[in-house]
Amino acid sequence: MKRASLIYNPSAGRFPAGPLLNRAVRVLRDLDWEVHILQTQRGEDFQVHARSAVEAGEEAVFVAGGDGSVGRVAAVLAGSETALGVLPSGTANVWAQEIGLPRLDWTHWFALEHAAASLARGTVRLADLGECNGHSFLLWAGIGLDAQIVNSIEPRERWEKILATAHYATLVLWNSIGWEGIHLDVDCPAGHYEGRFLVAVASNIRAYAGGLMQLAPGAKIDDGLLDFWLVGGRSMRDVVMRVLQILLGTHVDAKGVLHFQSSEATFRAGSKILMQFDGEPVSLEPPLKFRVRPKALRVLIPADAGPRLFSPADTPSKESA
Repeated sequence: MKRASLIYNPSAGRFPAGPLLNRAVRVLRDLDWEVHILQTQRGEDFQVHARSAVEAGEEAVFVAGGDGSVGRVAAVLAGSETALGVLPSGTANVWAQEIGLPRLDWTHWFALEHAAASLARGTVRLADLGECNGHSFLLWAGIGLDAQIVNSIEPRERWEKILATAHYATLVLWNSIGWEGIHLDVDCPAGHYEGRFLVAVASNIRAYAGGLMQLAPGAKIDDGLLDFWLVGGRSMRDVVMRVLQILLGTHVDAKGVLHFQSSEATFRAGSKILMQFDGEPVSLEPPLKFRVRPKALRVLIPADAGPRLFSPADTPSKESA
């Protein structure tokens, strides 16, 4: 029997997932997993519990919460033999979307049971982890307008999450008023970039903005590279134009949008920078030194997740969960 911890954040998502989570645990136990549940709302406790699971030699840690909680646990599990699994009960759950799991919402009442069954029967793959000035991220690290918004709304009350998409879109427009972008000097092995940007994102996956946009359509989570996007602009008009370009997929070749892949990069700015790591607000002093930890994290994914997120060359490292 395989052993696992399940760390649950009861304040995550649009509505309480506790009663539904019990059914998911029964599914895991029926599929030969010994699971014990740990409930907490503190990010630090997620990391403490994950560290205990690693020390106990458990096969997996399941996270029932949002992408911020998933990212915190991923940072602890990196470099260990303990795999990360997600039971998507958060607001956006972009990581779950990327591996083909629907999040818990009004149209997916059995999402947690479905995720439990899919992961228990799934496979383990190796994923890269991004890092910036000692802060790890599984999905992305963002600077600029998106970081400004995340720092203004997190933490949110549950009622604010019910209309999360509309709320976020409204805040994008509101924060665009008077927004003049952020000036950055960017160095990477391929060259030097300088300019004023609406947003600058180091992405480890394809999706962005709660999964609403495909910012990095060619990203692979196991290629040893981060996809860096420097989106130029300095006004509300520019914001609207860039959002439309990303939604339509025309941003890839758009003038004023810079994209490069690299295992490392350094961002310099004039003052302390607001950032978001996997949707969690952070403030850091420049320079910001990004790097990737190649295939540092074991992740549980459904057996039928498909090849889009992983490189074809990774096939030899696949193993049964």
